[in-house]
Amino acid sequence: MDNKNSVNFSFRQSVSRRTILRGTGVSLALPWLGAMQPAFATQQEQTRPKRFVAMTLGLGLHGPNLNPKDAGRNYTASRYLKSIDDIRDKFTVISGVSHPGVSGGHRAEASILTANPAGSSGRAKNTISIDQLMAKHLGGHTRFPSLVLSSNGSSSPSYTENGSMIPAEKSPSKLFKMLFVNNSPKEREQHAQRVREGRSIMDLVNADAKRLQNELGTGDQQRLDAYFTSVRDLEKRMAASEAWAKRTKPKVDANKPIDVSDSRDFIGRQKLMSDMIRLALQTDSSRFIVYHLGGSGGVVPLPGVEQGYHGLSHHGKDEEKLEQLALVEAAIISQWGQFLRGLDSIDDQGASLLDQTSVLLTSNLGNASNHSNKNMPVLLAGGGFRHGQHLAFDQKRNYPLPNLFVSVLQNLGLESDQFMSSTGTMTGLS
Repeated sequence: MDNKNSVNFSFRQSVSRRTILRGTGVSLALPWLGAMQPAFATQQEQTRPKRFVAMTLGLGLHGPNLNPKDAGRNYTASRYLKSIDDIRDKFTVISGVSHPGVSGGHRAEASILTANPAGSSGRAKNTISIDQLMAKHLGGHTRFPSLVLSSNGSSSPSYTENGSMIPAEKSPSKLFKMLFVNNSPKEREQHAQRVREGRSIMDLVNADAKRLQNELGTGDQQRLDAYFTSVRDLEKRMAASEAWAKRTKPKVDANKPIDVSDSRDFIGRQKLMSDMIRLALQTDSSRFIVYHLGGSGGVVPLPGVEQGYHGLSHHGKDEEKLEQLALVEAAIISQWGQFLRGLDSIDDQGASLLDQTSVLLTSNLGNASNHSNKNMPVLLAGGGFRHGQHLAFDQKRNYPLPNLFVSVLQNLGLESDQFMSSTGTMTGLS
């Protein structure tokens, strides 16, 4: 192990964020823990809990086909919105927004839910994504504090507190097993034992680190106290994990799905994973879910589509490509609408599940053809917000999308007044 990055108790080295604390036979790097002092105050568990789903697109949506020409509540449905116009009172169209300072084209996928210009302006390190911030403070009430999913591959826009990407699960059948198929009693006990072993490691590291207290200055003692807070928080989460490991999983009236093997079937994969997300929410298995619909390079099997989806997104204003792209993107929006209708049909203790769930659809690309990260496509549904409108902000001087994140955080009950480059809550949303 590199002694440069470890505590050797000579007390001549400063305690850095890269410090590795050692117990008897074990070691722990600080980035796994971070300082976990509460940034926001959480409320007590509500009778009807609030939830959040982010569906993110790797190849954007063509703005002229998505955004209505007129603003306000009496807008005329655009080409893409016609298929969901019957539920227009359930969602809001938002245009003229982006993440300030974020650029880099496709690389800005990393910034969709963090609003941090990681990799686009010399900053290589990312920050926590909004879903993981929610899970950190409110995720302890469910078996899975969060779920990170994708339509193809393991990449995701979901990031931990130390800026590490969380790999996504792309298989609906594996997700079904994880959510609803019980392990044997022996397997459950083995899982619980692994958690207990992890807690004993934390005890060793905790005891080892306390020896530093009398040797540090006031500032370092405060940082160490924050670290101990993170240790205790992690121990609590481990204890909760042990309890969940012993509980049986919920039963659902659904069969294990068969994964869509054709990687070109973008819409088929979207539908199947959306059904799984609905089941996860309905059974309260998780309340914070990210689903990344990455760009497929193949020809999406839809009538009239003859060229690959990724190639169509780089249309260069070619009319034939734009028409085929519209067929793909209209199908994406239509399927998203089916997901909303499904949530709206489910009773959640006297309210619809959609009313209790904020559902965001967006992309890092406002114009995939020229890789622009301005004028991001944004649809927000559910959550109890005032919907049925088109919030049209300035297309040239974009409104900060992080303001929407602050609105959603507050909607969940988190006392947050800022997220990255936000300037407040989103105007006109509530």
